[in-house]
Amino acid sequence: MTSESPRSSAVREAALSAVPAALADLGALVRIASIAFPGFNRAEVERSAAAVATLAEDLGIFDRVEVKTAAIAGTGEQGMPAVLATRAARGGKPTILLYAHHDVQPVGDESLWDSAPFEPTVRGGRLYGRGAADDKAGVMTHIGALRALVDAVGTDFDLGVNLFIEGEEEAGSGSFAAFLSDNADALRADVIVVADSGNWDATTPALTVSLRGNARFTLTVRTLEHASHSGMFGGAVPDAMLAAIKLLGTLWDDDGAVAVAGMTERDADTPEYTEETLRSEAGLPGGVSPIGRGSILSRIWNKPSITVTGIDAPTVRNASNTLSPEVSVVISARVAPGQPAAEAYAAIEAHLRAAAPFGAELTFSDIETGDPFLVDTSGPAVTSARAALAAGYGVEPVDIGVGGSIPFIADLVREFPAAQILVTGVEDPHARAHSPNESLHLETFRNALVSEALLLEGLDSTV
Repeated sequence: MTSESPRSSAVREAALSAVPAALADLGALVRIASIAFPGFNRAEVERSAAAVATLAEDLGIFDRVEVKTAAIAGTGEQGMPAVLATRAARGGKPTILLYAHHDVQPVGDESLWDSAPFEPTVRGGRLYGRGAADDKAGVMTHIGALRALVDAVGTDFDLGVNLFIEGEEEAGSGSFAAFLSDNADALRADVIVVADSGNWDATTPALTVSLRGNARFTLTVRTLEHASHSGMFGGAVPDAMLAAIKLLGTLWDDDGAVAVAGMTERDADTPEYTEETLRSEAGLPGGVSPIGRGSILSRIWNKPSITVTGIDAPTVRNASNTLSPEVSVVISARVAPGQPAAEAYAAIEAHLRAAAPFGAELTFSDIETGDPFLVDTSGPAVTSARAALAAGYGVEPVDIGVGGSIPFIADLVREFPAAQILVTGVEDPHARAHSPNESLHLETFRNALVSEALLLEGLDSTV
């Protein structure tokens, strides 16, 4: 590892000193229940946006800081508030766009949390709370890194900086494309850092170079005009639950691998990753076997998956001896890198229509798709990012794929085709993002903040 310049060393020290205040501000953000899903309190998302805007304003480096919204496609309604801060580059220096999101997932069953989800709690070297990792830690990585740069070199640096903190990523980024279009000039950058991914482990940094896409929709299966008595007609009349169970079962083969013709997979090498590691990180009990075929990481990074994430049917408590006329399910598919998400969705719909048993009527609604993403690793920004991660963590970074999706990256690529996009993050495999007991590994946060500060300093020092 090469020796640091005096300027880089000053930025490193400033970044380390910035960590306690950044964690305190992160705790304050976690206390805000900024859930952007329908049915939750929009005022909390607005309060979160205002808090982030204040943090940006307090840096004293931006020409403008605004809380803005854009229209949600097809509805005319305004999306959730985002924070946009801009600083023009000087002297021919590049501009970097720093992205994160301040909205969070719903908490689910609070009884499954070991501490209150919106009360930040430190134990075992981790900060627990909803959004502590995904993605308010990303917000504070950006803010903390900028603070370090300012503390080390002052406010009179030449790097252009645009800060974009979205307010509805977890809820589907419905207004994202419109926001980009409305604010294209303000957001345009040479390098884009999306701080919404993870690392190889708690001590080894990663640069995400591939993401699966997604196709999510609601499927309604109907077999009867009205409910009927299961004793009177059972055995002769197909109920919707029977049809749905048989139909959904056709989506996978006996190994649990996707069995939908037309969904593709990517042929790419993956690092060594054991079944024991999978069991530890995913919480897979010893008696339950993994699904799929091939190396474990190829199943997660390079192959499609299909999951039933919700179902509307009579509950156990309300069950009666009735043939259900209609059942609805939410299906969430992950699309392998290299395949357009719309093509994958079309393959799933065609499969389900062809496999519908007993002539069941199928309705498809609430269709959402997002394309997968492959990073062009040949650009100079990737080289700079790898060097900054190695310097910040003291460990060489790993290029990883991620099984999850960040659909809006396709919008960034379309709007800013010349920009180099870097996908980073502060999560480790035990962060439990989207789950009860979400947490942030404190050492990972510290190293991520230092790394980003060094990246900013390096870009500001480029000739």
